[in-house]
Amino acid sequence: MLLRHKFYHRFASLSFFSPPLSSFPSSFPFILSPGFPRIHQRKTLKPMKSNMTTSRFLNLVPTGAALAENGSGGPNGAVSSSTIGDEEDFSLGGGYRLPPPEIRDIVDAPPLPALSFSPQRDKILFLKRRALPPLSELAKPEEKLAGIRIDGKCNTRSRMSFYTGIGIHQLMEDGTLGPEKEVHGFPDGAKINFVSWSSDGRHLSFCIRVDEENSSSKLRVWVADVETAKARPLFQSSDIYVNAIFDNFVWVGDSKLLVCTIPLSRGDPPNKPLVPSGPKIQSNEQKNIVQVRTFQDLLKDEYDEDLFDYYAASQLILASLDGTVKEIGPPAVYTSLDPSPDKNYILISSIHRPYSYIVPCARFPKKVDVWTTDGKFVRELCDLPLAEDIPIAFNSVRKGMRSINWRADKPSTLYWAETQDGGDAKIVVSPRDIIYTQPAELRDGVQPEVLHRLDLRFGGISWCDDSLALVYESWYKTRRTRTWVISPSSKDVKPRILFDRSTEDVYSDPGSPMLRRTHAGTYVIATVKKENDAGTYILLNGSGATPEGNIPFLDLFDINTGSKERIWESDKEKYYETVVALMSDQKEGDLSINQLKILTSKESKTENTQYYIQSWPDKKICPITDFPHPYPQLASLQKEMIRYQRKDGVQLTATLYLPPGYDPSKDGPLPCLVWSYPGEFKSKDAAGQVRGSPNEFAGIGPTAALLWLARRFAILSGPTIPIIGEGEEEANDRYVEQLVASAEAAVEEVVRRGVAHPNKIAVGGHSYGAFMTANLLAHAPHLFCCGIARSGAYNRTLTPFGFQNEDRTLWEATSTYVEMSPFMSANKIKKPILLIHGEEDNNSGTLTMQSDRFFNALKGHGALCRLVVLPFESHGYAARESIMHVLWETDRWLQNYCVSNVSNVVALNRKIQNGKDFCLHQGHHCDGSEFVLGGLSIIPNPSLVSYTIHVSRHQASRCFWDV
Repeated sequence: MLLRHKFYHRFASLSFFSPPLSSFPSSFPFILSPGFPRIHQRKTLKPMKSNMTTSRFLNLVPTGAALAENGSGGPNGAVSSSTIGDEEDFSLGGGYRLPPPEIRDIVDAPPLPALSFSPQRDKILFLKRRALPPLSELAKPEEKLAGIRIDGKCNTRSRMSFYTGIGIHQLMEDGTLGPEKEVHGFPDGAKINFVSWSSDGRHLSFCIRVDEENSSSKLRVWVADVETAKARPLFQSSDIYVNAIFDNFVWVGDSKLLVCTIPLSRGDPPNKPLVPSGPKIQSNEQKNIVQVRTFQDLLKDEYDEDLFDYYAASQLILASLDGTVKEIGPPAVYTSLDPSPDKNYILISSIHRPYSYIVPCARFPKKVDVWTTDGKFVRELCDLPLAEDIPIAFNSVRKGMRSINWRADKPSTLYWAETQDGGDAKIVVSPRDIIYTQPAELRDGVQPEVLHRLDLRFGGISWCDDSLALVYESWYKTRRTRTWVISPSSKDVKPRILFDRSTEDVYSDPGSPMLRRTHAGTYVIATVKKENDAGTYILLNGSGATPEGNIPFLDLFDINTGSKERIWESDKEKYYETVVALMSDQKEGDLSINQLKILTSKESKTENTQYYIQSWPDKKICPITDFPHPYPQLASLQKEMIRYQRKDGVQLTATLYLPPGYDPSKDGPLPCLVWSYPGEFKSKDAAGQVRGSPNEFAGIGPTAALLWLARRFAILSGPTIPIIGEGEEEANDRYVEQLVASAEAAVEEVVRRGVAHPNKIAVGGHSYGAFMTANLLAHAPHLFCCGIARSGAYNRTLTPFGFQNEDRTLWEATSTYVEMSPFMSANKIKKPILLIHGEEDNNSGTLTMQSDRFFNALKGHGALCRLVVLPFESHGYAARESIMHVLWETDRWLQNYCVSNVSNVVALNRKIQNGKDFCLHQGHHCDGSEFVLGGLSIIPNPSLVSYTIHVSRHQASRCFWDV
């Protein structure tokens, strides 16, 4: 069991106000050499005359650079990374930039370790991690083949993270941890991957790679004795390397591993022909209907096919801890290895030609075989053809056998599902899926046995024993989900529905059954016995969604009667606690309620997550971790889950964060950053339900909006943006209308509370959130002063066969595609927008071209915009240089166009010039009178920033100025 700890990597107001002096054209584009972000910029601001003091100081000292280093601040502690006067200089070069120290220090905080418990629950691994990787790692060559990216030097997926060390702790009887034993014996600087326990808990296996000039960086399998913490290579030969393109290795029993290795006979990579053998041809002369989404990194030609085979093909080797090795089967592109619970058989999946140039490798022809663990071929389960024609409708699947797995409660019994609708979700048929089961080895006359029939789409099985299993089915279009109780070995026991509900209705979620580990290493439903009670009880672990927020629970549930007893619940006043795993699961059969032991997590708004073991019957709690706060400078941040209403009556929620020490009555309204991501719903009631807890720890990722708490911003995190399509209505047909209504309600709420300055509210988002941001600036320009859009898609005609949760094609819903595309409304965007995109984005639909073309459209209409393209980065950003630069760009944008709101001030400056000699200065409080100049009326507003206006050097009046 591996636990990834919830650790998340961690203007100035001057005495003058002047637009920039520029020696370059305002739309001058730049493409920097690899290793630097590519920056395009468009500005509508024209050089204007400024006073001498302003220009002298700006020429002497780059203001943003100085402030970024010393952290000096203005009102509410806001600090400037740059001023408008520096904008041209910053856009032209300087390479990668660093954000202010208060942001940088949080992101550079050392990460906390991941945890892994032994099968016997008596030891814990602390898997050490490093901080953000350098850009040089991302810059390594990679092959983009069949929808995956390959590091040819390591023969792995590219950009793999890794651990830097392994610490072993004994879990003592009193629940405390013993002293750490550091796994040793491997080279210094080794990168560790794929850590796993042997089923008896006596050994660890993992991969090691070392990046040295005179050493191969390919992966080798190592094993460590848990008692001594001494590690050694598994293979005596130094020529055997792991092929980790798909699967890597699995334990087969306590002393053997089945390893995917690079074939020893493999030579050099195929050479790309200088002259192609012919044109690239794709044909549909059979008039097949083949609709696919916008996949990336696909095979392009025969050379790519050969290269894919070269890197992906593996030789399976069965290796014992005593050093003996044996080859299993011929080399092939093996994609998964799955030993049976009794370790007598192995389920082996592979893919083969013919390959496709329009779909990724997951849809290539797929073969599934059963072998014995000593290398004997048993039988072929299926050989599925190329699946280019899976319909784009949600819940559409591949034809033939799918979800082939071992029964967790049996030594070597298989089960799988087969569609009855040809895989097309639009075809109405009953049943839609049939679940079959069969022994690993066929006996004469033994046919697959029908286990259950389903009218929705099969979603998995939780096994218990011959008398109990839970089968799950769901349907996206209606958001319906059902849980069936079946008796696998009793034909006379009729299956019955245990739960039938909407997936959107989080308040009715009964929870999921907790699983215990068997001696075979599988996980089955844990049944619990109560004293003097013959009932069959299971443990349901739920998130406990309520109108006040999530209150996780653990229920003792009678599977026969449906009655339940709450035996554990999170503290709802101050803390947020969850049940992570069942710890008393090493015994077979029923668990006694009085011997129950669980692993829980506990956190609060200001206290980071720690782990505990709680034992029955007295429910004694023992802490097992004491992780330090990852960013103590924000330990006293303020967090509140707020509720408000959209104009159509839909209840909305958001999490409002305020900086440490902030007092709205004393400090006044703050600049505010709204960061969100829309979601689709089928009902208003479900859309209005509260999700999340007000007591959860404020985890801060490396590019999270919460970083700007350190810059004295108010952060409105995750305001719900529900796009609702009730009944037969499609949600996206009213996307813009509902998007704007949700944003209006959010903005009105933070302004009403007095925590956000109405003219200093920025909006931002990543991916679909970037799409949201661009649409809001186009259709609700009155709400936001600027926007930050990262890795988005802006032109839906470039994703014509569906996107996000839209499964209609462009030709079926043309107006929806067009109206939803902010690209089509580029002429309406007048507020500053910052676009950021990874140059190697591999996410379906969010091609880097989306930002390039959107920027050109904005620039073509004179919008104030900036495009930053990050070399070597994908859909999410990984390298420290890239992340720091993204933070610098974002901070600079917020300081210039939110904190100081320069673009609006300059626009108003232009309007009221009227040929008179005047300049703008920051002033003080207004005397309450209306000021009129050149026909423009400036109405006092005591909640807004004040300025002094000097007219003809003689007339002056102070007033608040709503810009």
